[in-house]
Amino acid sequence: MARARVLIIDDSRFVRTTFRSVLQGSFDVREEADGESGWGAIAADPAIACVFCDITMPGMDGFEVLARVRGSADERVRQLPVVIISGDEDEATRRRARESGASDFISKTAEATEVLARIEAQMRALQARQEAAEARRASAQSATHDPQTGAFTLHYLLTEGRKHFAHARRHGESLAVICFRLEAQAAIAARVARGVQAALRAEDTLARIGDGAFAVMLARTAAAPAAAFARRLQEQLAAARVEARIGVAALDADRVGAVEDLLRLATERMTRKAAPPAPPAPALPPDVERALQVLERTPPARLGKALPEVLRRLRPFLEALQKAGKGG
Repeated sequence: MARARVLIIDDSRFVRTTFRSVLQGSFDVREEADGESGWGAIAADPAIACVFCDITMPGMDGFEVLARVRGSADERVRQLPVVIISGDEDEATRRRARESGASDFISKTAEATEVLARIEAQMRALQARQEAAEARRASAQSATHDPQTGAFTLHYLLTEGRKHFAHARRHGESLAVICFRLEAQAAIAARVARGVQAALRAEDTLARIGDGAFAVMLARTAAAPAAAFARRLQEQLAAARVEARIGVAALDADRVGAVEDLLRLATERMTRKAAPPAPPAPALPPDVERALQVLERTPPARLGKALPEVLRRLRPFLEALQKAGKGG
């Protein structure tokens, strides 16, 4: 198994040689002579598991290296143990090193046994943090409900969504995803999530997909009724003085190859600058609205040999609508 790699950053060749002689029996050792090249090695070399860094160096000093490590967007870099090595052992320097995020502070005159003991302690601490983070990730991936809002998790949404997507493709049905982001506090987000969940059918799924962001997966739902649902949701949130952005994607309107693509499209549309609201559609008589919803959600394949009969009975109604439209 490959040995862990330790990086030594110090402008003194003597110090680097001394620490190499102590460490090379147990670790793979890399050396850099200044802060700039040391930072470049940290960012580019994923094998580095621990850093020994001098404070006083030309150009980028040890505190700046430490600031870049702790401020990195890369979690691997941000979690690296950084041991400050210095000949300056006053308490003010040690305190600044601790406050800057140093994992430990060691003198350049330390005995070999002390150096090895310190680095082994840092490696054990790093391993413990990595194992804890992995356990949290595994827990998040297997959880079905978000504890803050009671909605399902993204993992559950995708698991169920893949089933719905395969069923929709197999039976010629549609599938819609609505994403919305709330500009609201967590307590309000949880209340909104409960309200949306109450309005859904048993086969639909509401999941939290980020901070203040949710996705609704509507089974057997085409783009038009999904957009109508999104408009009603926007109006209800506006009435409650909750700002929100909403995006919609549907299998019958978007050419996609997986449920993840539907979710991505809806998320992208959610994050775009909001367009002027479309004028609301005229309200239909309740029985007509119900009949249209049934037709919109019925795949032609389900009708089978009855399809010609349905068309025959609808034709007079459609022709009357066409004449009425021309007359208007």
